[in-house]
Amino acid sequence: MGSQDNNAALSSNSFLADKSAKVFVAGHRGLVGSAIVRRLTQLGFTNVILRSHSELDLTRQADVEAFFAATKPEFVIVAAAKVGGIHANNTYPADFISINLQIQTNIIDSAHRNGAKKLLFLGSSCIYPKFAPQPIPEDALLTGPLEPTNEWYAIAKIAGIKMCQAYRIQYKWDAISGMPTNLYGWNDNFHPENSHVLPALMRRFHEAKVKGAKEVVVWGTGSPLREFLHVDDLADAVVFMMEKYSGLEHLNVGSGKEVTIKELAELMKEVVGFEGDLVWDTTKPDGTPRKLMDSSKLAGLGWTAKVSLKDGLVDTYKWYEENVVNV
Repeated sequence: MGSQDNNAALSSNSFLADKSAKVFVAGHRGLVGSAIVRRLTQLGFTNVILRSHSELDLTRQADVEAFFAATKPEFVIVAAAKVGGIHANNTYPADFISINLQIQTNIIDSAHRNGAKKLLFLGSSCIYPKFAPQPIPEDALLTGPLEPTNEWYAIAKIAGIKMCQAYRIQYKWDAISGMPTNLYGWNDNFHPENSHVLPALMRRFHEAKVKGAKEVVVWGTGSPLREFLHVDDLADAVVFMMEKYSGLEHLNVGSGKEVTIKELAELMKEVVGFEGDLVWDTTKPDGTPRKLMDSSKLAGLGWTAKVSLKDGLVDTYKWYEENVVNV
């Protein structure tokens, strides 16, 4: 597509050269955004621009345009999104497609209009077809039907990838996209009904430990394979991509390590310190047998995940005990 022709000109925007440059992190209170802010702070960035939802509603075009005109950030990282589980996606499909389209369209367009040097748009592995090859390569995008339960969110995220590509082609503007695998870590959602498998397991084992329960029952056989990435690794990858990557194609961001749900549950039991039994309810469904992203392109550029699952779980459980249990 001729994308390589303009990449040399676009990739001169060094992200790490000037730590006083204005960096806007959209969605800084979420799992992803908060980790990115922590990483930027560790690296010595002194001009990170943050706005809470009450200060700036990203779905309101005029407000976003006014914000960018007033602050003129040089670098923009889009970690803001409306997210939720299967039940939420089924119940509020209009919210998931409209709010996400509004947020990303407003930010991408205003960032470009107000002279931002570079923008990174973050999505999720749900952009890929339901029956994509495993591990899932970047070029599996748009090769088959999506998982119906979260297609509203996925369609919005795919539109974000395509919008970054379109602005890159038409305006020679350095907009890139990264698609992370399943994430976990500080500021995760531990809600009993609508959290993902890893934080849900952590909460269940913790509550069973506190109550002195004899067993924890987990759905299925434990055989499905999943991939998890600690959010601090993602934040590190975000900085790496802002500094090193300038290309038309989105990049997968994964750990490259697979674990069965059974292995995850056993490791979680150990980390939490639950002394009872782990019981599998094999009458319940297992879900997709395997879901792994092919992150070899990012690895080829020089980035790989560093936090092991065991270390990541220990770190996350410590945060959970200090910030969720005692609240």
